[in-house]
Amino acid sequence: MSKWIWYHGDFEIYHAMKQNFDREERGMTWPAYWYTSNWNHNVYFKRDYEVTHKQTFIVHAKGKGYVKITNLGSDEHESKSPLDTKIESPIGHIRIQVFVSNMQGLPTVLVEGNQIFSDEEWVASNFLGSDVSVGTSKYFTHANQNPMKFEYSQRRLMASKIEIIDGGTLYDFGHDITAQTLFKFNNNFQQITLSYGESRTEALDVLGTYLKHTLKKEKDPLGQYYPETKTFVTKLRAFRYIYVPDVSNLKKIGQLSVNFEYVDFPQIGNFKSSDNELSQIWKIADRTLRLCSGVFFIDGVKRDRWVWAGDAYQCYFMNRYDFFDKEIVERTILGLRGELDIKQHLDTIVDYSLYWLISIELYYETFADKNFVNNIYQKMKRLMDYSLEQTNDLGFIYGRKGDWIYIDWADIDRNGTLCAEQMLLARALQSMVYISKLLGKDDTFYQKKYHDLRQNIDHYFWNATKHAYIDSYESGMKHVSRHANIFAILFGYVGQNRANEIVRSVLRNDRIEPIKTPYFKFWELEALAQIGKYKYVLDEIKSYWGGMLANGATTFWEQFDPTKQGSARYEMYDDKYGKSLCHAWGSSPIYLIGRYLVGLRPTAPGYGTYEINPQLKLLNDFDCTFPLSTSGDKVEMSVHEGTLNITATRPGGVLKLSDRKMTIPANETIELSINENNNWKVKK
Repeated sequence: MSKWIWYHGDFEIYHAMKQNFDREERGMTWPAYWYTSNWNHNVYFKRDYEVTHKQTFIVHAKGKGYVKITNLGSDEHESKSPLDTKIESPIGHIRIQVFVSNMQGLPTVLVEGNQIFSDEEWVASNFLGSDVSVGTSKYFTHANQNPMKFEYSQRRLMASKIEIIDGGTLYDFGHDITAQTLFKFNNNFQQITLSYGESRTEALDVLGTYLKHTLKKEKDPLGQYYPETKTFVTKLRAFRYIYVPDVSNLKKIGQLSVNFEYVDFPQIGNFKSSDNELSQIWKIADRTLRLCSGVFFIDGVKRDRWVWAGDAYQCYFMNRYDFFDKEIVERTILGLRGELDIKQHLDTIVDYSLYWLISIELYYETFADKNFVNNIYQKMKRLMDYSLEQTNDLGFIYGRKGDWIYIDWADIDRNGTLCAEQMLLARALQSMVYISKLLGKDDTFYQKKYHDLRQNIDHYFWNATKHAYIDSYESGMKHVSRHANIFAILFGYVGQNRANEIVRSVLRNDRIEPIKTPYFKFWELEALAQIGKYKYVLDEIKSYWGGMLANGATTFWEQFDPTKQGSARYEMYDDKYGKSLCHAWGSSPIYLIGRYLVGLRPTAPGYGTYEINPQLKLLNDFDCTFPLSTSGDKVEMSVHEGTLNITATRPGGVLKLSDRKMTIPANETIELSINENNNWKVKK
């Protein structure tokens, strides 16, 4: 099957620019405030063929150029042909090159023929350095498509509830959606205002709302009104509510509907429990992740709509237990990184560059695609070396002018080099070593950097009196926050005894400021799960995410503070509606439930082997399904009235219960009888 092809990474750079330039706030467009990579505007594509009989093919392209065919026999004869015409290939060993330039957009081609067609076997060049593998997508395989326009699924929706409030009409669509608003007038046009809101409070605040649109007649350049139209279509916006002020009987004027736009990822991962609250948490987490997943994993649907590396990194974990889509991970990795040369940390955030580096190891562990890793290795190495350029004599990384050391929205002592940042650098160096070894590259330099850094972290940041890692040794404050201590456990940088010290003195210490964001709540709960605190993890999921549900959440928020009530719940960044109420990092229960409570994890790259170690005493009765590969393999599991059933379509699985193990055969159902002590016997 023919596929549109492009220079590797350019499609993602192009669409990342479109995504990051799409933010809207109170009538303004707000492009992302960081350096934006450009794509190649002049490239050629190449492939050699051994042609045994004459045949024709056609080259479609986005851009200007031509096709060159070289007979690689003794005469090296060349011929040139225009694009978008039928070309007859000579017989023999030939090389086809397609040269395309595009000043305004993305140079791409689609070659259609029986033997000669475009696919992953082609290579591309930007006239610098070696040829690279081309980029492709399962979504772009037809000549009438344009890779510069990502094709979303669409669904027309009507409001689930309509209310008359203060002389106006409030439309409620049940939960956040990303959609165009359509208004069809019955007869004559009447100017109306659409006030959007993620919350009811925001939509009703016509003066203060984040997003607003007035439908009005448009004038041509001569000042004359265009012919009257009956249907108005707005730009794409995210909202749950639309309020139309000063119109109490809107149906007399016309009909309001929306065109919901989304990527139709398959519904593979699923979890349903006899605990209704836990089932609802899973459902809302799944909805939140899907709404934040399109061309890329984005942070939230309403406010930023940008591609942030830290947010995306967490989505890669959740993706494993939900729709297991490989392409969105690749698109996000490539879109974030941009061109080969690195001029600035990703999203201006030092820790986000480090998460990106770690994500390459996570990608390989999930999909086992060595070719993709090899194609991106030079970009990985450049970013690692760029990061190491800003380290001091102790190997500690610091921020350059214009850099942002983020870690989390929290009270952290940021004077001098920050412990949590050094933990991330060490973990990124580990990933660099792992990938270098995988590809047969020399890892000696990165090994030594990692070893020296680990020693210095413990020497300068561990405080035996506080039984914790302090934020900064330079300030003299010896302030302790949770973040570096969470990383220490999460990355396996402490043994069991020190981990227990950290749990007692930091993670279970109410005097240490609690984590407020789902972003770092994810890492905190995973760290605790890693050392077996499963009940605490479950209780926190129900308390924190269940707390959002109790506050009316139908998608999970960017931040949750249970002490805030009323309209104060929606405030953030000194903006009364600045908080995102549908934020990707709020979806982490998907991963925490799938990875630790159900206990599914790969034990070899690409789930070549895998283990399931469920916490049955905590979960009670439940049903779940989780993906095991990109080709549709999955595992289904249920527990009802003391009987566990498990079926997997992929070999290599091991079920672990009460320190006993058994192989999970492919395409057979195991039925076990489980007693109250978690002891079991095979029923069939």
